[in-house]
Amino acid sequence: MFANTDWYLYNFRLAQARALCERGDELVLLSPDGSYGPRMCALGFRWLPFPLARRSLNPLAGIQTVFRLLRLYRQEKPDLVHHFTVKCVLYGSLASHLLGIRSIVNSVTGLGYVFMAEGGARRWLRGLIEFSYRLLLRHTWVIFQNPDDRAVFLKSRLAVPGRSALIRGSGVDIQRFFPRPEPEGLPLVILPARLLWDKGVGEFVAAARSLQTRGVRARFALVGDSDDQNPASVHPSQLQAWEKEAVIEWWGWKDNMDEVYAQSSIVCLPSYREGLPKTLIEAAACGRPIVTSDVPGCREVVRHGENGLLVPVRDSGALAEALFDLLKNPTLRSEMGIHSRAIAEKEFSVELVISQTFALYQACINERN
Repeated sequence: MFANTDWYLYNFRLAQARALCERGDELVLLSPDGSYGPRMCALGFRWLPFPLARRSLNPLAGIQTVFRLLRLYRQEKPDLVHHFTVKCVLYGSLASHLLGIRSIVNSVTGLGYVFMAEGGARRWLRGLIEFSYRLLLRHTWVIFQNPDDRAVFLKSRLAVPGRSALIRGSGVDIQRFFPRPEPEGLPLVILPARLLWDKGVGEFVAAARSLQTRGVRARFALVGDSDDQNPASVHPSQLQAWEKEAVIEWWGWKDNMDEVYAQSSIVCLPSYREGLPKTLIEAAACGRPIVTSDVPGCREVVRHGENGLLVPVRDSGALAEALFDLLKNPTLRSEMGIHSRAIAEKEFSVELVISQTFALYQACINERN
């Protein structure tokens, strides 16, 4: 299992890794070095650090990465490889094809910054990535997290219909994330995510400022850190300025997200586009109402008017109105929270996602044999 950060493997694929090991498979976790690699080793997993520059566009660096990957795959002799995120999908698929590895699974966990960026500056890069997908994904199995992304890939012939599967997200542990009563006191609205502009951080702050100007009594918190490897990252100085202005609280990264959701009244993610956000299915499992954008990925979790509210993307005014409607109505928040929990249990449990993924693995092995 190869991803572009050890944080991704730890936060999104740990349950799957544990299930693989428990059934007797030999597993290697591969990612760039970071603080979460040693944590995975301490849990008994075999994790290997692998250099990968996430932002580099240097073709020579890319060639060197492929050669390192060829050497590692030749040494490990995997029966099946599973790649996550764009560079890992492209480099991993190329190395696998060159070595004759036939069981290749690639997860498209969202279209990413290049597909969402506007203007011509990124057009050539998007074209290059689309060409690479078209060339390298043809003889692999591709997992999509929402039907919109799948439709984009199939329409552009970036993936093959008979080799594509829809598995919605990485699942949520519904035993760890469970409903608790909303705390007393001022309602708390949280945005839990990497702090990127395309997560709707600017719109969230603008909505918070608007509501405070109108005299709405509530707290607003950003829960997460900026990501200096992502071009859309919100700079820490901007976060500090907002906090100094007292429009929002900035909590930073939290490992105990189940406790964070328990403190909240509403969970908000006004993102521009997602694969399928884990924060929303965690919030749903915790029985919280959700306000999010009516975009691919987000609308997979929220049924408008049932367990939350969908708002137009990039519209801070509509976001403020949706938050206002829930902040003034605790009964509605409670009813929506009940529906959120039911949806999480039925559609997004980690056991369901693992079962679907393992079924795809078996299809790959059967096809190879």
